[in-house]
Amino acid sequence: MGRRILSILNIKTEGIHQAAYLLGFFAIVSQLLGLVRDRILAGLFGAGVILDTYYASFRIPDVIFALVASSVSVSVLIPFFSKYIDKDEGLEEAKRFAGEIFSVFSFIITIVSVLAFVFMDFFVRLSFPGFTENIIINNIIFLSRIMLLSPILLGFSNLFSTITQLYGKFFVYALSPVLYNIGIIVGALFFYPVFGLSGLAWGVVLGAVLHFAIQVPTVLSLGFKVKPIFNIDYNRIKEVILVSLPRTLALSTQQITILILVSVASLVSVGSISVFNLAYNLQSVPLGIIGASYSSALFPALSRMFGGGEKDKFLENVESSVKHIIFWTIPATILFVVLRAQIVRVAYGAGEFGWDATRLTAALLALFVVSSVAQSLVVMFVRSYYASGNTKKPLFINILSFTSIIILALFLNVIYQKFDFVAYFLEALLKVSNIRGTGVLILPIAYSIGSFINLVLFWQAFQLDFGEFRKDIYKSIFHILSSSVVAGFVTYQFLDVFDEVFNINTLVGIFSQGFFSGILGIIFGIFVLKILGNVELEEIWRALHHKFWKTPVIIPEQGEL
Repeated sequence: MGRRILSILNIKTEGIHQAAYLLGFFAIVSQLLGLVRDRILAGLFGAGVILDTYYASFRIPDVIFALVASSVSVSVLIPFFSKYIDKDEGLEEAKRFAGEIFSVFSFIITIVSVLAFVFMDFFVRLSFPGFTENIIINNIIFLSRIMLLSPILLGFSNLFSTITQLYGKFFVYALSPVLYNIGIIVGALFFYPVFGLSGLAWGVVLGAVLHFAIQVPTVLSLGFKVKPIFNIDYNRIKEVILVSLPRTLALSTQQITILILVSVASLVSVGSISVFNLAYNLQSVPLGIIGASYSSALFPALSRMFGGGEKDKFLENVESSVKHIIFWTIPATILFVVLRAQIVRVAYGAGEFGWDATRLTAALLALFVVSSVAQSLVVMFVRSYYASGNTKKPLFINILSFTSIIILALFLNVIYQKFDFVAYFLEALLKVSNIRGTGVLILPIAYSIGSFINLVLFWQAFQLDFGEFRKDIYKSIFHILSSSVVAGFVTYQFLDVFDEVFNINTLVGIFSQGFFSGILGIIFGIFVLKILGNVELEEIWRALHHKFWKTPVIIPEQGEL
């Protein structure tokens, strides 16, 4: 039995299309499990103290993951391993390099984790000023200390993932994030009833253990018995650090920004951290599907074009990708805004997650998702700069933008508290009047404004560095915006129609209401694009006729716990 399992894990994916099917399938499974995970947590605990404590406990380990564990990511290490394997000494040199990375990473992550463990009390009290009860603070400290094991395990898993991908063992690599979510689900359903609150944290650790352990047999079978090495070539380590530093700093800045936003949420009311995190997770879906997919798929081609001196072709491909990202994100944004209540009720509306929490989460989702186009385009521009070899400028722009989000959040929080008419306006606009904790609405507003600032800076910088976009890009934006408004209007009208058809007090009914309304809205939107003679619509139609499912699929790397 053990040999059979090992043989399955060791299956080598030979063709790029075969790898695409495998990775694409498991990416969808992982996303679905992520939604199941959040639905279980929301249903079990509702938007209350327990879920606030749980989500707050992730924040400091997430920052540590971004600061240290992301430095040994797949995208950083694969070129190094490939270079050493291609040398005459081949496998032995790659093994030694793996041992060096393992040794240095183990030392650094151990020191950082021990320091975080010792000073966790200070970090938690500083990070979450809204929590004044010692029992809540102590629980966050306790859970955060347990979760410190996750960055260590996921860092080792990153290192092993590099080896499994390098040798085409995509099955075991694709399975890792699925098992991570399963571990968290096990923690909520089985550990929590037995161990109490700590069971949730041990579920996260279990997920990290599974993420790492599933790759160990495969790595060992490839001859990589990774072990500590004390005679280290620090020049190679320095080279890895210099390559990984911009990405590490960018991820760290993003995680620190989220930490500060959660910190502000702790000042609002009980449940604010919960609804903030649940809305943030939902708004990340279109970003992951559209922005990350386009940028990841185009990255290798852009690198080749720029490296080969094909600057005009480089600009042309970026411009085409910008148009297509806009094509998908603007209608998705409008549909998310119109269908926000249906989406949240389907995703989280069960058990202890009440109607007030649903309404507030839906409002936050709408405010987050309006910046989906900005977030998706920023990912595209960042990858384009990386493809050109320029890693400093995107880091600088991102730091400016994330700083603006923090400043805006703090400023808007003061405005919201001092001027009642601001609260009345937002509550009426988003239909959340008479709900406690609406002050949390300023956080996605700050995040979205900062995202658009980020986009404007990247848009201008990119054109200055690589050349002007053609004027027809603005014509394309007009087409998409016009058709999306029509799609949103039609969708909104049909919600009332299907309200009479389906029982919206059931999961099937509320899903059917949103699904069929959205489908009809999309049909009308496509009709408008057809009338306008939209070029992108024609390109996508041709792509569908050329078996789009045979296009390679790339899974974005994990950026947080």
